[in-house]
Amino acid sequence: MLFEIDGLPVYFPYDRIYPEQYAYMCSLKQTLDAQGHGVLEMPSGTGKTVSLLSLIVSYQQFYPEKRKLIYCSRTVPEIEKALAELKRLIEYRKSCGLNESILGLGLTSRRNLCLHPSVSKEKKGKVVDARCHNLTAPWVREAAQAGQDIETCSFFEALENTDLREAVPDTIYTLDEIKEIGKSKNLCPYFMARRMLSYANVIIYSYHYMLDPKIADLVSKELSKDSIVVFDEAHNIDNVCIEALSIDIMRPTLEASSKSIGHLSERIENMKQEGSEKLKNEYEKLVQGLQDTLQARDDEMIMANPALPEDLLREAVPGNIRKAEHFVAFLKRFNEYLKTRLRVLNVTAETPSSFLRHLKEITFIEKKPLQFCSERLSILIRTLELNNVDELQALQRVASLATLVATYDKGFMLVLEPYETDNATVPNPILRFACLDASIAIKPVFDRFSSVIITSGTLSPLDMYPKILSFRATVLESYPMTLTRNCFLPMVITRGSDQVAISSKFEVRNDPAVVRNFGNILVEFGKIVPDGIVAFFPSYLYMESIIAMWHDMGILTEAWKTKLIFVETPDAAETSIALDNYRRACENGRGAILLAVARGKVSEGIDFDHHYGRAVIMFGIPYQYTESRILKARLEFLRDEHRVRENDFLTFDALRHAAQCLGRVLRGKTDYGLMVFADRRYARQDKRSKLPKWINQYITDTSVNLSTDMGIAIAKKFLRSMAQPLETQAQLGVSLWTLDDVLARQRAQKEKLERAVQGGVQQQLYQQYGAAEAQRLMQERSMGAQPMDIS
Repeated sequence: MLFEIDGLPVYFPYDRIYPEQYAYMCSLKQTLDAQGHGVLEMPSGTGKTVSLLSLIVSYQQFYPEKRKLIYCSRTVPEIEKALAELKRLIEYRKSCGLNESILGLGLTSRRNLCLHPSVSKEKKGKVVDARCHNLTAPWVREAAQAGQDIETCSFFEALENTDLREAVPDTIYTLDEIKEIGKSKNLCPYFMARRMLSYANVIIYSYHYMLDPKIADLVSKELSKDSIVVFDEAHNIDNVCIEALSIDIMRPTLEASSKSIGHLSERIENMKQEGSEKLKNEYEKLVQGLQDTLQARDDEMIMANPALPEDLLREAVPGNIRKAEHFVAFLKRFNEYLKTRLRVLNVTAETPSSFLRHLKEITFIEKKPLQFCSERLSILIRTLELNNVDELQALQRVASLATLVATYDKGFMLVLEPYETDNATVPNPILRFACLDASIAIKPVFDRFSSVIITSGTLSPLDMYPKILSFRATVLESYPMTLTRNCFLPMVITRGSDQVAISSKFEVRNDPAVVRNFGNILVEFGKIVPDGIVAFFPSYLYMESIIAMWHDMGILTEAWKTKLIFVETPDAAETSIALDNYRRACENGRGAILLAVARGKVSEGIDFDHHYGRAVIMFGIPYQYTESRILKARLEFLRDEHRVRENDFLTFDALRHAAQCLGRVLRGKTDYGLMVFADRRYARQDKRSKLPKWINQYITDTSVNLSTDMGIAIAKKFLRSMAQPLETQAQLGVSLWTLDDVLARQRAQKEKLERAVQGGVQQQLYQQYGAAEAQRLMQERSMGAQPMDIS
């Protein structure tokens, strides 16, 4: 389908388009034209990715600037899905006779792309990174070239001698295709993709390559400033930003760090005895300043710096950490200080400035050398030509903590806790350096790139994101869902069949009557809903206690009569097995119930389309654990800095996760399912108003305050109506548009605009000349005569 939006020809690779997709593209173009930032909420399962790619690629190719598209997603399956859509789009553009040279590719970790016979067999990403470093570090390659018997990576060596522009033609490469090209040409796929980023038209990769300073500095610093950046599935983007700058330190970390410091000291002594000039050269370079030293940085992201402002790069490294042995002694002192701080009996919280003050009193360590700690460590590792850098991970964490605590004063909090988790009984102290301000990690992205789009199916209320991420949005838009038949039914069950109110509120969550009513909801829906049901709980702890109580009450036995039951656990491998078996049970008609957790793996990015999810039940409201010191500090920060009230943020956070869980049920307009909100608090308007527009529009007054019996009766009627065949013809012109419908819509919009302009002119004439004269002038205008200037 080819149509125009404000003079821009848009190639859309399907014969029909949803009204939401057209409206979404119009808002996207508006954002790009204004060179501003946008927050766009699009209903689940309505083709957000293909709409976004169609509009932006058309925009890219139509305008001479050819702005690069950087599309950030969360998981590898989502990256692969976006690459498949892009491939289909470019093939469609070629079939329309467009002769374009477009290079699009995805980037993922070494573990997913490595071809080396032994390294690729490793299961852990950090081990793959370290072994890759051992084979590709500059000093390893230099030694091999000098004739020493040292193993290098043949794929990386071949890449060094290859002109990628000539060797790899411009087209769209999925992750598998990048690996295939690497195999066929004997090139390293990971570094090949990294080097192609600078001239690719479309890049699709993980959030972390853009938001985590340690990685972004190495991977994304070459990208042009007029690039268009898209964060898809960005409802959790504030949490990603916070995690990128937060560090946890425990006793084993400090023990491993002490061991690494010992190894560094030994290596320095050995180098001195060998009479090597390298340490002396390093010292002289550091006297000059960091800028020159950083020019020599290789392609390694293992020892990257977590945060180093540009102005510091122009300064010389402080004198007391320039010499290698002095720096190692400095690290040792800081490490020992952290060990003493971990001897805690009570929870304590302090600001970075108070931590630095105490550090100076005890150890006489100044703030300035701490700032350079991380960068100085990576320079030392290169100078000492160390391999097996995975063994230095603990020391790198300590150095990162030093740099961050000395760089940032506001928006961070240090919390010392004697127990690792809330329900632990054995002391295992932990020092948490927690970022409270999500805008710190994303600020460089907003400052650097002209257009940043934040989009997802669950972003309501939209104005929260510009507040907590500190940016000004040009376009804020949430789209309703157009349906010829209401293919999903949201209902709020507030009480059980015995009329006892149900809630996951702390005071009543373990009340046997409430637990029994929750169980009855599951059993009753299990009897009437075909195939799969997914039930979500606020936390693992609560889910475990409910399952135990259900077992004692005989509720699980009752549920097993109609469906098999599978449970999500914190272990990813166990959850994968449970998911596979759940899908098999749905496939063969036995039907299944999956018990899962909001904020868990199942709630994010796993689709339960068609028979895999005919009902999603949300037991309770998934609020965060409010006694957490870090959460309290963050709420305080949001209140003081952004004027966001604690309750507003907690409700916003809980309901975006509830909406995310419930959105799993609907993956397209041909799909159907039930959304069951099982908690009396959902009946309140202040809670429902924070749900996405496309869910809210279908919550009617008759489905808001239901008992279990009433809910079952309504659900039966709904499922019976959904079982009737869906006629595609009935959708045309309403929830599915042809090209004629798009053109008719554009004509209607144009006429409406002209009427509005005409109405505005008429009003102006009435005010200026009076009724009779204004009418005469309007007649002249409609007949084509030039009316007098009224400006």
